[in-house]
Formats: sequence, C-alpha cells, structure tokens
Amino acid sequence: MSVYDKLSQLGIELPPVAIPAAAYVPFVQTGNLIFLSGHIAKKDGKPWVGQLGLTTTTEEGKAAARAIAIDLMGTLAAACLAAGKTLDDVKRIVKVMSLVNSTGTFTEQHLVTNGCSELLGEVFGPQAGAHARSAFGVAQIPLGACVEIELIAELG
Repeated sequence: MSVYDKLSQLGIELPPVAIPAAAYVPFVQTGNLIFLSGHIAKKDGKPWVGQLGLTTTTEEGKAAARAIAIDLMGTLAAACLAAGKTLDDVKRIVKVMSLVNSTGTFTEQHLVTNGCSELLGEVFGPQAGAHARSAFGVAQIPLGACVEIELIAELG
C-alpha cells in the first residue's frame, strides 16, 4: 500500500509547509538525507501550550506528538517534491528527536514521543518507519509548546 493510500485510510490530510517563524528553513536535503527542522505541537492552528507533569498529561502529550508527526509528514512531502520525489520514495525514517516541555520530575518523555513514532511506523510500515530516536525533557519550548520534534529521512 502506498503512503498516500495509508494516509487516506487513516483519514489524514497533510498540511502545507509552515512558514518558519525565525531565521531557518523548514528542511534541508544533503545527498539522500532530508533534515526537517523542529515542529512544535499545534492545536486548532495555535501552539499547543503546556508542561508535562504540571498542566498536561502523558496521553495529551502523546496526542500532541501524533499531531506533530502529521505536520512533519506534510513538510517531508514538500521536501520530497522539491527533490522530484514523493513520500513513496522515502526509504527510511532515520531519526526522530523529541523535546518534551516537562517538569524536573516527569519521566515519561519516551511515552509522549511514542505518539509520533507509532504514527510514522503505521504510515511508512515496519521497515521504512522504524527509526532511531531520542526523547528529552526540557525546561521550555518556544511559545510554551508542550512538544517539539525534528526528523531525518532517507530518500531511495
């Protein structure tokens, strides 16, 4: 099944690339690798604000990370298009790095990040969707967002 068929089956419509809010670009390609800049969690088009362990639950954080995965795939689709490819040409999701706005005592950053990882695995399949990953707890994220995630993908 193609990536686009899987997205359709899941009822997911990919958003357009967000315009950067600072001095960076949304993606960079070098060789067969595409590096996506960090995407913050958004809810109803606005930053999904919260701190895990204080105002946001693990399940809410996981939902935020899933929402970020959808935004990341939208940016990845644009990066693929710029390279003359499509999401079906993604050979592998190589790495996901997640920053979770959390208290010093919150220890479930890995569970929050599963929201992104699980969706990527479902969309790209068990081979291409399996990736290396880091999940960090941080004191704050721009605009007070609860989660920020960046991604590296390889094109075939």
